[in-house]
Amino acid sequence: MATAKQTPEFTLQIRRTFAAPREKVFAAWAQREQLERWMCKDVSSHSIIHHQQDIRTGGRYMIEIRDPVQNGVYWGQGVYLEVKPPEKIVFTWRWTNATPNGAQLHPESPETQVTVEFFVRGDSTEVVLTHATFGSAKDRDEHNQGWNGCFDVLATVLAASRMQ
Repeated sequence: MATAKQTPEFTLQIRRTFAAPREKVFAAWAQREQLERWMCKDVSSHSIIHHQQDIRTGGRYMIEIRDPVQNGVYWGQGVYLEVKPPEKIVFTWRWTNATPNGAQLHPESPETQVTVEFFVRGDSTEVVLTHATFGSAKDRDEHNQGWNGCFDVLATVLAASRMQ
């Protein structure tokens, strides 16, 4: 069994400031109906089903993503290691193909860890996402693209909710 290299270049960190209060941004991560509006929606054809969303320390999540363009089904799942509203969420991250127990989508990075921190910045919230540790630069770069795409959608969702 290969071991992922524990090097900084295989860790991803993204900082993004959203024009919304911290409690509202945290809720976008914690409440299933809000999460479904932006998580994994970086590809507009994706259909997202949250089969499980138990956001508490020790709770689990399981997401099914259907991609009709690629004719694929992907499963994301993991465990919440730490949940501290509205400051921090830490969870494991694992992707499989076709079924929850299917082949790893990222065999070099079978399970990684995501830490999301929420900081008050006046009327806005800075989110610092640290995704560690990938087994390759390719996996890190693909996740960088995916997370940034998701954050773009999150910004749109938060802006639309401000207008209501």
